[in-house]
Amino acid sequence: MTPAIDLLKKARADHQVHSYHHDPKSASYGLEAAEKLGLVPERVFKTLLAVSEKGELLVAVVPVAGTLDLKALAQAAGVKKAEMADPVAAQRATGYLVGGISPLGQKKRLRTFIDESARTHPTIHVSAGRRGLEVELAAEVLAVHTQGSFAVIGR
Repeated sequence: MTPAIDLLKKARADHQVHSYHHDPKSASYGLEAAEKLGLVPERVFKTLLAVSEKGELLVAVVPVAGTLDLKALAQAAGVKKAEMADPVAAQRATGYLVGGISPLGQKKRLRTFIDESARTHPTIHVSAGRRGLEVELAAEVLAVHTQGSFAVIGR
């Protein structure tokens, strides 16, 4: 298992794990997950890392069907500016590989922001910590176990 799944099991949080065969040639990990699991892309969320002007890493969880609004993330985080983090720094801080970064069970606790649209679905899917592995859970459960807050950060 992965640290994300271990965290949810230990907390006895309501969740369901889904797996699929990951194609290394896939252009978009999130859209691949939606397609292979037969889900609408609005219910599948990707985990992105950004960095503030002060060097703080921020976690953003947004639908795979859209993009991250860096200005909105900066505003939600109370910083002047945010830009996408270096993939190596993201992997080092989370303990996960790009394409399989889960918002749950990261090596280092980072401030997490979940797009408000997650609340419109009974459950959402996020990476379970490995390419080809997704975890389904309620947005509120995700917020509790990441100490995340909701904000309009996706477009």
